[in-house]
Amino acid sequence: MMKRIVEICCGSLEDAVIAQRAGADRIELNNAVFLGGLTPSLGTIKLVTENVNIPVVVMIRPRAGGFCYNDYEYDTMLSDIESILNYDIEGIAFGCLDEKMDIDKCKNKKIIDMAHKHKKDAIFHRAFDCVKDPYSSMEQLIDLGVDRVLTSGLKEKAVDGADLLAKLQSKYGDKIQILAGSGINATNCSYLVNKTGILQYHSSCRAWRKDPTTISNVSYSYGAHPYEGDYDLVSYKKAVEFVSALKGNIEDLYK
Repeated sequence: MMKRIVEICCGSLEDAVIAQRAGADRIELNNAVFLGGLTPSLGTIKLVTENVNIPVVVMIRPRAGGFCYNDYEYDTMLSDIESILNYDIEGIAFGCLDEKMDIDKCKNKKIIDMAHKHKKDAIFHRAFDCVKDPYSSMEQLIDLGVDRVLTSGLKEKAVDGADLLAKLQSKYGDKIQILAGSGINATNCSYLVNKTGILQYHSSCRAWRKDPTTISNVSYSYGAHPYEGDYDLVSYKKAVEFVSALKGNIEDLYK
């Protein structure tokens, strides 16, 4: 029987511990999740790999914004990867596009080769959702040797991209792993499972916690109302609900 995989997006050691305790199968480790995820610190990676025993994927993203990187940014990515691959991680998540919003074959190939040389998975993240042609782009990633693609079906939320997700899974699911993500939670994951046939799901399971020093003489707020004075973290309750919703009825779906 095919196993469904739950991946939780984590922005800290605390998030990672919560995700594991909630029953997640895998962690995607980031910094600045509210910016879409940036490369986490080496200290965070070290502590997470020492304190959790489920697979960890590390984000490689040097800045916010898009995915067309100049030489300074790309060299930073390569340097980060060299350091990160020394840790006990499952793989790295990355994505390089060119100025035409196509897959940058040269930049991505070098990263993929680095990952595979160290026997790590190469995961193409949601830069995929910015490409012009999802079919030719997926075929290029398969040819380059990418192990898994995180995508919302080229929409802001995966539920809105469900039709394309289903087509991608049907057409390429036997050649590359497809991980559905963006806006997925305990209330909508069953729809995506039945609609797409995808077995891997990614969620941030976000909650908010007050920091009384966020707004004082100056403001370091980034949360929208009513969370102006808060920072985000993984909710244990939401993570448990997400895991339970995805794994509770797998036998019924595949009879």
